[in-house]
Amino acid sequence: MNTLYEISLAQWSLHKAFFAGYLQPIDFPRVSKEQFGISAVEYVNSFFPDRQPKPEFMKELKKLCSDLDVKSLLIMCDGEGNLGDPDEAARTKAIENHYKWIDAAVELGCHSIRVNAQSSGSYEEQMKLAADGLARLTDHAAKQNINVIVENHGGLSSNGAWLAGVMKMVNKPRCGTLPDFGNFILDWGTREMYDRYTGVTELMPYAKAVSAKSHDFDGDGNEIHTNYEKMISIVLDAGYRGYIGIEYEGGNVGEFEGIIRTKDLLERIRTQREGQ
Repeated sequence: MNTLYEISLAQWSLHKAFFAGYLQPIDFPRVSKEQFGISAVEYVNSFFPDRQPKPEFMKELKKLCSDLDVKSLLIMCDGEGNLGDPDEAARTKAIENHYKWIDAAVELGCHSIRVNAQSSGSYEEQMKLAADGLARLTDHAAKQNINVIVENHGGLSSNGAWLAGVMKMVNKPRCGTLPDFGNFILDWGTREMYDRYTGVTELMPYAKAVSAKSHDFDGDGNEIHTNYEKMISIVLDAGYRGYIGIEYEGGNVGEFEGIIRTKDLLERIRTQREGQ
């Protein structure tokens, strides 16, 4: 174990290959280990067959990870309803829709499911609604020793102060955040942004995972949209010593090359920090 952080791979980094059928979802742990030398993975529920944790697939995936010595860290869950829905019945349905992913996380040996905190209404109303949905889901997850973690993923969830406020309101040890180095777009229409360094700083006290979003690189191998050295300092200064997950989302180089460049950058910074 490295003293500062280990590197994991988020399945979304290969979303184009999966959507195109170039890779099959069951290939993910093998590709992570054999192509990139990464032995810890973060799944996305969109890539499970029919978006369901079907028993046959789960059994095969679990065996493959065991054979390859690949650790399953978390499942990113999308499309299961809004946990902060103003309609109580819809909110309850969204909570219950996540139960199967908590069960899947237990089966695969993950520590968390990543959820979204969508809501509607005023700033304060959305905070209360999201906190209610998250608290109720966390109570269910905690019975199985699974964390419920929220990513900054657009809208108010990309406002670090708002999401930190939600965490304070939930106030449960099994509920936390997954700070993403990007994803700080408050309004997709106007492209209004929240400062990424402020946002990650605000979310790190609650972090149970970290997502190293990357898009483009300069000739020296640095990510041009995010100062990785500054961001890693924020992560480490908060006392975090877990996995940092590669989430390459760029288009100027292919997914395989983008993952390799992100990994090289994370390893270079880690080596520099360990030598200080």
